[in-house]
Amino acid sequence: MLTLLEVVDAELGRPPRLDLVDVGAGRGELLRQVGELLESSSEVGTLGGRLRLHGVERAYRPDGLPDTVAWGADLPEDVVGLVVANEWLDNVPVDVAELGAEGLHQVLVDPSTGEEAPGGPIGLRDASWLNLWWPLGGAENGSRAEVGYPRDRAWATVIEAMDRGLAVAVDYGHLRPDRVSGSYAAGTITGYRDGRAVPPVPDGSCDLTSHVAMDACAEAGAQAGADSTALLRQRDALLALGVSPVLPDVALARTDPPAYARALSASSQASELLDPGELGGFWWLVQGVRLAVPQPLRR
Repeated sequence: MLTLLEVVDAELGRPPRLDLVDVGAGRGELLRQVGELLESSSEVGTLGGRLRLHGVERAYRPDGLPDTVAWGADLPEDVVGLVVANEWLDNVPVDVAELGAEGLHQVLVDPSTGEEAPGGPIGLRDASWLNLWWPLGGAENGSRAEVGYPRDRAWATVIEAMDRGLAVAVDYGHLRPDRVSGSYAAGTITGYRDGRAVPPVPDGSCDLTSHVAMDACAEAGAQAGADSTALLRQRDALLALGVSPVLPDVALARTDPPAYARALSASSQASELLDPGELGGFWWLVQGVRLAVPQPLRR
């Protein structure tokens, strides 16, 4: 992220104020780490004095967060710089539609047991979104789709908050051809607790997520004012930004054991991030507002 921030800063012509906004900031981990890296980096003289860090999160401000980090539930206005939304959109709630003998209906869920029941017909807005982005015509009864309109609207608010810069959404996702082919006929809603998949019961005991229609969000961003777009896998994005899984030379272990251990750890972390079957398979939606997507991320 710091590498990407430096690229964006240069593309913007080193503005007097540069924003880094983390949407869905959790406990502020990303902003803390960027701040710590800047303090120990040669870039602090050129970037640190102009950088403004913003955490956007519904939770209370974390204890011990540096005073240099702004915190709140709303996006700052007129952002100039970089906005990052890592696994935020998959937590924006969506309705589930199921195809039955009488057409598409909502799926209702008992909040205490997770038991499902058919609801009423879907509304016109949801039907329009499904017809465009997740059509179920010709699908078997029981096929499901997740109505992504709320994610589209959420992403549009990010683009609308920007004056100039780059917005990046990183998430589990899918594209229309795979949805149309039936690859997600059972839906994608999943529950997680302590890092493990569990039944997705909406009782507050687990984290509920579902994959994001990344192409629909891209179009919503374009309609909201983005004038450049790239959609690529996390593996490709991180490789383009210099993340490398290459193992260090074993000779370094003899001459500088601590440096070798650090390089070995970095290589192991990079391999995990780049694994195409795991984290490397995440999607990156990259959109520029009055800024072209930087060359390394263009696809």
